[in-house]
Amino acid sequence: MKLLTAKDVAARLQVKDKTVYAWAKRGKIPTLKLNGVVRFDEKAIEQWLQACQVSTKRPTRLGNSWRKGSIHNVDHLIENAKRSVYTPRGETRPLASPFGEEDRNGAL
Repeated sequence: MKLLTAKDVAARLQVKDKTVYAWAKRGKIPTLKLNGVVRFDEKAIEQWLQACQVSTKRPTRLGNSWRKGSIHNVDHLIENAKRSVYTPRGETRPLASPFGEEDRNGAL
């Protein structure tokens, strides 16, 4: 078993080592914790990378499926991806106004 550091994994994935630590903390990447030190098994990382592969086949255009608001709309997909990454499960966003004006003016 060959163990890698976060810097090794970050260099291999071309991301910052802070990103690798964040993924490890969230359980998004296979991690070993040895007396408080985070390490990564090279074989486990390779298997994880294989599991992360997605098809790059271009979707076909069917009728009005590319209209605004469609699931195939790139902006919609990016917004959904950001929401899933940056909003932890179970967390709700706070109201915009501390006085609850959204309820009175119908914004919600």
